[in-house]
Amino acid sequence: MNVIFEPSGERLILFAVIGIVFLLLLIIKFKLQPLLAILFAAVLIGVGVGMPPQMIIASINKGIGLTLQSIALLVGLGSMFGAILELSGGAEAISTTLVKTFGEKKSVWALGVTGLIIAIPVFFDAGLIILIPLAFGLAKKTGKSTLLYGVPLLGGLAVGHAFIPPTPGPILVSAMLNADLGLVIGVGVVVGIIAMIVGGVVWGSYVGNKYIIPVPEHALATMDLSKEGKKMPSFSTVVAIILTPLLLILLNTASGALINNGVEALKPAQPILSFVGTPFIALTIATLLALVLLGVKNRYSLSELEKVMTKSLEPAGIILLVTAGGGVLRYMLEDSGIGKVVGDFVAANNMPVIVVAFVVALAVRISVGSATVAMTMAAGIIAAMPGVSALSQIDTACIVMAVAGGSTCASHVNDSGFWLVKSLFDIDEKLTFKTWTVMETLVGATGFIMACIISVIF
Repeated sequence: MNVIFEPSGERLILFAVIGIVFLLLLIIKFKLQPLLAILFAAVLIGVGVGMPPQMIIASINKGIGLTLQSIALLVGLGSMFGAILELSGGAEAISTTLVKTFGEKKSVWALGVTGLIIAIPVFFDAGLIILIPLAFGLAKKTGKSTLLYGVPLLGGLAVGHAFIPPTPGPILVSAMLNADLGLVIGVGVVVGIIAMIVGGVVWGSYVGNKYIIPVPEHALATMDLSKEGKKMPSFSTVVAIILTPLLLILLNTASGALINNGVEALKPAQPILSFVGTPFIALTIATLLALVLLGVKNRYSLSELEKVMTKSLEPAGIILLVTAGGGVLRYMLEDSGIGKVVGDFVAANNMPVIVVAFVVALAVRISVGSATVAMTMAAGIIAAMPGVSALSQIDTACIVMAVAGGSTCASHVNDSGFWLVKSLFDIDEKLTFKTWTVMETLVGATGFIMACIISVIF
């Protein structure tokens, strides 16, 4: 059945604003459970803009399905992986070594750089799930706020996810704008490192000292189990296991790129590399390695390991449901056409291309939530603008950075990453805005400013 759905741009914007305001009031003022508040706001937006009931239901199903299919197994496997890491003393071994090697102050730099490097081949969510035990382990070891270590890690992951290929977002934007990938990588590394320092290390040090947030109960549940009589695993063993999924994913990415560039010898191995390089397969392999090398080898019984792994899954339900709620809101905004209206309106104004690129990506990011969607829509609009194809390659690379910066700023309630961070750190929505949202905005804005500077200099 074909149903005509052509709301005006004014109506779309009006009900998007109403829906977001209602959501914030329900959560912050009336303390309604976030999942209920998100679903209420999403349906309110859909009904308000005139979406047919079938379309509203389809958007809800899409939001839940597409969000959970990309994160459900990662959250479960990551929880079990982290539980074994903590039970065996693996996280403690890493935190002790990091603090001893870099010192307490420099360890925040180590986490920032680690997040940046790891997010290049790995999606943000996967990298966070894999590495968050390190931040919690350091916080417990030093007795300081989890934000002191968590925010630099988040900053590094955000930078790697947005600015540096082979992450899908910047590769997609580069292709749409016909940018030289080598230049994009070079500019992305420079821009990304500075953005990580400002948004991750500097901001993380500030909020980590201002807000003392203890290690969450769901993480302490495995940390507090007795390790008496058990030998702590070596630093190298733990690091090797943690790097296993990252290397498998990177091998898959690298082999695909080499084959596309004419390295025929790798073709027979590509199906296997593609299989083991799928994030949830790679994390499954790492979890099994942790089970054997950190668990069984350290004389934990299978019964003990099963108990701690099962217990680690208890908080996964709320994390998944709230994150899926964020996905519902995202697709309701996207399917209603709000993102396109906002992007087209901003692009119609007479501004420098690099500024338009940032503002369009930012507008779509605020209205839709997804960084990847913001990158895609902004790149499509910019690519269609007259004169863009005549720009120099360095200017085009800087425009790619501007799109990445705009799509990183202002993560809020329609971004599943907002809810994932809130749930993992066990903080309320207001503090998530003050820490995570500001950090994302600092990273994106710094990236944009640096892109402008490079564009002017070169």
